[in-house]
Amino acid sequence: MEPLTWAGSLSFLNIPFIWCAIALIAVFILSFATSAFASGDGSMQMNADGTSSAAGAGIADLVNKVLVGLLLLLVVIVLLYLVLGAVMSTGAGIIGGISRQLLPVWIALIALMGTSFYHKRKLGLYGKLFDSTIGMIGFALVMFWVFVGVFGAMDLIITHDPLDQVSGMKNKIPGTPLRGAEDGEYLWYLLGGDNLARDIFSRVVAGSWIVVQIAPLATLFAFMVGITLGLPAGYFGGKLDTFLSFLANLILAFPVILLFYLLVTPEIVATGIPTYMAVVLFIFPIIFMGVLLNSRFYTQPHIRTPLLIVVLGIMLWLYLSLVSEQGGAVPILPWFLDLFDIPGGILVVFVSVVFVNSPTVFRIVRGLTLDIKTRDYVAAAQTRGEGTWYIMLWEILPNARGPLIVDFCLRIGYTTILLGTLGFFGLGLPPESPDWGSTINEGRKLLSIYLHPALPPALSLLSLVLGLNLLADGLREESLRD
Repeated sequence: MEPLTWAGSLSFLNIPFIWCAIALIAVFILSFATSAFASGDGSMQMNADGTSSAAGAGIADLVNKVLVGLLLLLVVIVLLYLVLGAVMSTGAGIIGGISRQLLPVWIALIALMGTSFYHKRKLGLYGKLFDSTIGMIGFALVMFWVFVGVFGAMDLIITHDPLDQVSGMKNKIPGTPLRGAEDGEYLWYLLGGDNLARDIFSRVVAGSWIVVQIAPLATLFAFMVGITLGLPAGYFGGKLDTFLSFLANLILAFPVILLFYLLVTPEIVATGIPTYMAVVLFIFPIIFMGVLLNSRFYTQPHIRTPLLIVVLGIMLWLYLSLVSEQGGAVPILPWFLDLFDIPGGILVVFVSVVFVNSPTVFRIVRGLTLDIKTRDYVAAAQTRGEGTWYIMLWEILPNARGPLIVDFCLRIGYTTILLGTLGFFGLGLPPESPDWGSTINEGRKLLSIYLHPALPPALSLLSLVLGLNLLADGLREESLRD
């Protein structure tokens, strides 16, 4: 079996791609230079229609149009690589093999983007996101990795077990045929092998599922804690505000990375402190949901009571399953009632993320509440005799959603970087974990000889964080238009 080249039968696209990329870089530099020249001296020129414009603005506009055209051409070439590669599979080399493996991801992404764009006028702020090019690109990048993680966990796109070691595949370059492949096995290591002869492509895909699980959920829990404490602190003020703000500032006084290291070190984990922290922090979503529903349906007890019983009962069961650990520090539920058992490393990292992010969210929510509670519609709700929690959750919180949604997206990006940092230093998750940080750390040891073990997870981490930042920019842009 012959090794795969990067483009295979699609090598005819390599020259147009390279020249287009070089031209794009050159025109980008020219665009920057002409923009600086056009706005540098402030000179104006008269147009034929009697209007005036900055000298050199016509050249700058032309350069910008060429820049957009080259960018679109480059996108078309990349799409040709992917589409033809998915059709030709390994006949199109490594690119074709990867594109074919990711076929469920492409289908799901196209279906989601197409449906959302078609119905965007009916989808509120989410639909308005598709009016922003930056936001749409960011959303596509984020959802790409979400689908990669989900389908990877379902074993639909992974080529090999991410923990399997194959004899003779140590540090092999991308496209190397699998030695001694049996029937039903994928015949190549698409992105090569690492220093323990494991498939890098499969480890990158499996690592995305770890990020997709931890980062958004941990950020959501941190927001539950921050909102539950920040709203009353900003609304009531006084001693409650002083006490909660002091606690938040006390946690924020520690450097974030140092605090993470302290929480995930084996000595601290052995004491059971992270588990006890989980018992406290994970109760806040239950409190938040209970107060939310009670304040909304307070005047309708026939709806409120059964709704609270069902919702809080389910959430309490999930909470007990989450914090209960058979044979651990908190064996609350018997094994037949425990719905799931989270690995200790993931739980520690999850709790650490929630604990570190909660004070910052608290301060943001508190600041927004201090501003919004002075608005006329809040005074009108108070005049109607609405309860304080109703005003906080149904008058103040919805009007603070714009900044909070933007911060939520950015904070997922920060959490992703923190997860990668912890994995890079070998903290939190098990050593054999395929998370991107651990994979980068293992690949860097031979970076001067082999680039392929460290580069794919590094680019994956970069693209996901970039997508989250672009998504946050798009949401900020659209929320400001409301």
